[in-house]
Amino acid sequence: MLQQTWTAVDAYFDDLLVEEDEVLVAAAAASEAAGLPCHQVAPNQGKLLHLLARIRGARRILEIGTLGGYSTIWPARALPADGRLVTLEVDERCAEVAAANIARAGLDAVVEIRRGRAVDLLPQLADEAPFDLVFIDADKPSNPAYLRWALELTRPGSLIIGDNVVRDGAVVEADSPDPRVQGVRRFTELISEHPRLTATALQTVGGKGYDGLVLALVTD
Repeated sequence: MLQQTWTAVDAYFDDLLVEEDEVLVAAAAASEAAGLPCHQVAPNQGKLLHLLARIRGARRILEIGTLGGYSTIWPARALPADGRLVTLEVDERCAEVAAANIARAGLDAVVEIRRGRAVDLLPQLADEAPFDLVFIDADKPSNPAYLRWALELTRPGSLIIGDNVVRDGAVVEADSPDPRVQGVRRFTELISEHPRLTATALQTVGGKGYDGLVLALVTD
């Protein structure tokens, strides 16, 4: 019953507040048709990324983990005409689907998909930094490494967002054998210890179930 309620509430607010147009619907449908995992952000979460990019006045955005490009389209639409979004994807099939979805959205001149392991690609971005917003939504065991690079590639005032950090509540299990949980825990601990970051975490419920995100501001 809880999941039914969460989904219904998401639908209520989405109908009123979230403009999921034909392009976004098509992106989600194309990803499903291609057999990609159904891990993309929910519409209201995509709108949150869009709003955060606008509030920040972002001109350069870095996304770690493209999947089918649904989460890429939302913040890319917040960029100015000369803005740039770089998104990193290791899975070739995901990158192909994302490229088609991004082209359908008319954003292929703004968005660049770079294919390969993010830990290998991130060091190559130094000349393109700083990024105003970094969205981390890839393999959770690598989150600590992604955070270290996000700090290298940002500046004071930049936002770093880590998705899927609650793990259905498993994040509180210090002895969890799940490397995804341990990756998220270490990621959060590093944020809490870092003198250049101030952050909070939000639990979320909705059509995608029970999860949450970390939002960190680079202060120095």
